Amino acid sequence: MSGAGLRQAVILVGGKGTRLGAITRTVPKPMLPIADRPFLDYLLEMIARHGYEDILLLAGYLGEAVEAAYDGRRIGEATVRVLSETVPLGTAGALTVARDALDPGFLMMNGDAFFDINLRALEQASHQSGAMATLALRSVPDAARYGRVIEEQGKIVAFLEKDAKSPGPGIINGGIYVLRREILDLIHALPCSLEKDVFPVLVERGEIRGLKFDGYFLDIGLPETLEQGRRELPKVRLRPAAIFDKDALVNFADGDSSRPEAFQWTKGAVEAIRALNDRGYYVFVTGHRSGEARRLNAAMQERLAPEGAHVDRFGCGDGTDAAKRTPNSNLLFEGMWPIVGERSFFVGVAGGDFEAARRAGIAGRIFDGGDLARLVGSLLAQSA
Repeated sequence: MSGAGLRQAVILVGGKGTRLGAITRTVPKPMLPIADRPFLDYLLEMIARHGYEDILLLAGYLGEAVEAAYDGRRIGEATVRVLSETVPLGTAGALTVARDALDPGFLMMNGDAFFDINLRALEQASHQSGAMATLALRSVPDAARYGRVIEEQGKIVAFLEKDAKSPGPGIINGGIYVLRREILDLIHALPCSLEKDVFPVLVERGEIRGLKFDGYFLDIGLPETLEQGRRELPKVRLRPAAIFDKDALVNFADGDSSRPEAFQWTKGAVEAIRALNDRGYYVFVTGHRSGEARRLNAAMQERLAPEGAHVDRFGCGDGTDAAKRTPNSNLLFEGMWPIVGERSFFVGVAGGDFEAARRAGIAGRIFDGGDLARLVGSLLAQSA
């Protein structure tokens, strides 16, 4: 994989969900409703806000329902495509359906689990190790239901099967991976399982790594965990936000913004964004509108990704967005995801949209130079 950030994410949505009983006879498990939204929408939102642009849904059981609901849909800057297997191929075999569509490196996740992590941090770890597969891992109080992962300083050395007779804490596979396309060469017979057939081979070869995260984890595979998700998952979207005036993050050495790719970060900008991503904050960026706005947004995301960072949403859009604005306000303050206002903050330059922040109940701070990471660090300390 190159040093540039990945652009593609793949979600496995082909399972039958037999443990959930009759409710999955007519509705695919990933489309079961959580607070009047399909569970899959939460995964797509998470992927899109991390800056991935091409999302492949690998469907199987009731694939026609997935295709009707999602094929061709736009979510933020991402486009969704649905590819369906005609017979069950397994979690690894499903990748063969997408063989011609896969990028050299891609993010992959299970469509029945939500793991709230910084996806770009996992990607950065993958790039640094060069491993064929890099897994997001999580410590849980009882790993018996999931099976255990044994890792030593980031290197996965064993997978232990599920064992109800051995309850207790352990590290589990969180169901999110960064994979290289060459993993397809390990799929020799179908159906084929990533977990049972492919990952053990990579263990033997020493080509699989893991990175531990502490984020919220939910697997909706059981009736009780599905109900747990209906109680908890909408609250997971409620989190603090850091909103930046674009001029606090970037500048142009010659003052000419007509070449967006020539921007320079202000001191500490990347470190500040990464720290916020790791703390689970939304990061929103607002700024002046121009014909180069989208190109600059894309260039910022492209440079952030290798640093394990991302912007969740940019405020510069098309004329439709502009039409929604009221005097002296910015669309970011009008259309944000649900946020914890008292822990959120706006960082702008002199003349920034502090009035809109005030009306939204968000504290504002002026950045007049220096180290942006230091300023953000002090704001995080105050909001803790």
